[in-house]
Amino acid sequence: MARFEAALARANGDMGVIPPEHAGTIVSACEQATFNVAAIAHEARNAGTLAIPFVNRLRTQIPPQSARFLHFGATSQDVSDTAIALCLKDAAARTSELAVRLGDALAALAWRHADTPMVGRTLLQPAAPIPFGWKVAMWLAPLARGLPHYRSAASAAASLQFGGATGTLSALGDKGDAVASALARTLGLEKVVTWHTARDAFARLGSESAILAGMAAKIAGDISLAMQPEVGELAEPSAPGRGGSSAMPHKRNPAACLLALEAGRRVPGLASTLLNQLQSEHERGIGQWQSQFITLRELVCATASGLAAMAEVVEGLQVNAQTMRQNLERSNGLVFSEALSLRLSRADADALVEQAVREKRHLREVAAASGKLSAEDAAALFDVKKSYGAAAGMTERVLADWTSARESAP
Repeated sequence: MARFEAALARANGDMGVIPPEHAGTIVSACEQATFNVAAIAHEARNAGTLAIPFVNRLRTQIPPQSARFLHFGATSQDVSDTAIALCLKDAAARTSELAVRLGDALAALAWRHADTPMVGRTLLQPAAPIPFGWKVAMWLAPLARGLPHYRSAASAAASLQFGGATGTLSALGDKGDAVASALARTLGLEKVVTWHTARDAFARLGSESAILAGMAAKIAGDISLAMQPEVGELAEPSAPGRGGSSAMPHKRNPAACLLALEAGRRVPGLASTLLNQLQSEHERGIGQWQSQFITLRELVCATASGLAAMAEVVEGLQVNAQTMRQNLERSNGLVFSEALSLRLSRADADALVEQAVREKRHLREVAAASGKLSAEDAAALFDVKKSYGAAAGMTERVLADWTSARESAP
């Protein structure tokens, strides 16, 4: 908020709206000012906004002859909204860095395990064989799509709010546009028309943030399920004191995944709050913009937390390829039933599957003994690496998409 007032004074001075010497005094005062944050927050209860007590406190730290030019041409919402935009610009840059870190870790993991077989699961039940690298690529794909959208939304949200009393910059006469341009340049924000009651940029950034957090939570959920001892395919990186239980020393909890899942549970409600706040009244709304800094703060912090947690997990993820293979074999070949039904008639395949289950024999053995397939055909049909379909091509496409996404301009 002090940066806004300093930049406004400088712009007004440069454009001849206020005397340059008073502009310089205000800039110096803003750079050196100190504030009792608790007192300002308390006074904001009566003022309805942080900006009013903030400006009042700042004015007391400026010589009276210059203080009259403080906040010249602006309104309270200009100060608070621009301050939020400045905070969001830094926060979004950090969030983008975390998303890139997670994406790079996923890309490396997908490449490393492109041929590691595991069982794919639908509705939490064993389905058909897949390569673990493809599963990881499916974690990465929405991030490759989502990061450019997030960066675009973050760029749009980093916009100057400057409209004055009702949004028309009426106090500045014919110099309003020039002051706004200078102000935006100084603050490193985009210059757009007044958005006092047009909160779409914040809503869009909130939605894209929620999507990123949801992506991280999806990965966390899959890893958590695969960490169960009954499954034992994956494990978070270990560290002293990490994932322990206060009551059960034997436990190794998915502590970092928990953070991403917790964030993923919170962000949908926060994003919907921003969507609800699109409904502002006339030229300045009541009760919407006054609370958005709280909603946005919680949202961006939750998103960053989830991304950071999963970046750490994926970078050090322990992959038990042997257990993946064992779990794949545990079905006695039933995970190849789709391939068998495509090779034979559905009725013949169903009969062989039923026989294999009843006799507790491997489906490959039953199929070969049925006379409907030669031993060589049965061996090829039950070759896990020949059951991957288009997985390799999909993985390559996702890795290429990620390369393009991470290099997209922030």
